[in-house]
Amino acid sequence: MINKDLVIIGGGPAGLCAAKMAAEAGQSCLLIDRNRTLGGQLIKQTHMFFGSEKQFAKTRGIDIANKLVEDVRKHPDLIEIWDDATVVGLYQDKVITVLKNELYIKVQSKAVIISTGASEKVLAFENNDLPGIYGAGAVQTLMNVYGVKPGSRIVMVGSGNIGLIVSYQLMQAGVRVLSIIEASPKIGGYKVHASKIRRLGIDIVTSCTIKKAIGTEAVEKIVTVKLDEKWNEVPGSEKEYEVDAVCIAVGLTPLTNLQSMIGSEMKYISELGGLVPVIYPNHETSIENIFSCGDASGIEEASSAIVEGYITGLLASKKLGNVHPRYDELMDEYNTQLNNLRNGPFGDKILNGLKKQGA
Repeated sequence: MINKDLVIIGGGPAGLCAAKMAAEAGQSCLLIDRNRTLGGQLIKQTHMFFGSEKQFAKTRGIDIANKLVEDVRKHPDLIEIWDDATVVGLYQDKVITVLKNELYIKVQSKAVIISTGASEKVLAFENNDLPGIYGAGAVQTLMNVYGVKPGSRIVMVGSGNIGLIVSYQLMQAGVRVLSIIEASPKIGGYKVHASKIRRLGIDIVTSCTIKKAIGTEAVEKIVTVKLDEKWNEVPGSEKEYEVDAVCIAVGLTPLTNLQSMIGSEMKYISELGGLVPVIYPNHETSIENIFSCGDASGIEEASSAIVEGYITGLLASKKLGNVHPRYDELMDEYNTQLNNLRNGPFGDKILNGLKKQGA
């Protein structure tokens, strides 16, 4: 059994920022991530971020990841990093079980920050398991991390910011995006992204969804169908596309397996992406000294995950007896930043979800 005061599970933007703040407060911590490269979703994002300079506006996601990792590596005496290590269990006595280098390791902690991020939502349609049907994150990984084109003729399902951004990146890589279809009557992402897409000649078809995929060894065609105002299929509105790939970009679901496993009180809140832990004002779950932040608490933009990570790192360190010398100043600053982010174009949805989530 290994003993650690603070364990941070997840090395994406929230976990990295929590670790940095903990170290600045003088709190030692163990940062565990299942991937070989820290940074979470940021390492596959080559687009520039919006927001203010404090949230890395006009900086590409991969560059933000590199900056956050650099901040953490400045504290080797206080931050121990286990990468390529998977947390397989979290128990009531705050024992964490980890699979690392084919070894099963037990870690006894005093406090835990869960910052495990999110997984992509999937759509149920006929033959949705054919090879060539990808989530948007998989497409980003193929193109932006490994330099591999997922196909040559693609239909994008979903017009949120990720669907629009990935469509633009596909076109830049020489992939033909035949259409973007969106089940909602309205485009889900920012108008600036939609305008860029339309200037490239890509149709964005609203009130439309994928009905089925056709193919033997891999996807060869898809059939789409229009939806009425009650989200029912419109008979006779089917349309076929010849494709060799489909990209599904219909949102994210918080990865809350560990919160559920330890017995945290959970709620289903659609505005936050699904099942999420009840969060108290100090970012604790219903179990003392089990904290949660970033997409693992509810789906927001990466900028919000960064700020939430800073706040949670400050709070968890204080709970363990290590108060950052600028605690009050930083808490005021980060809470102001978070409030400003949540007053953006999609702020009402997030704020409604947070009201339901609070203890």
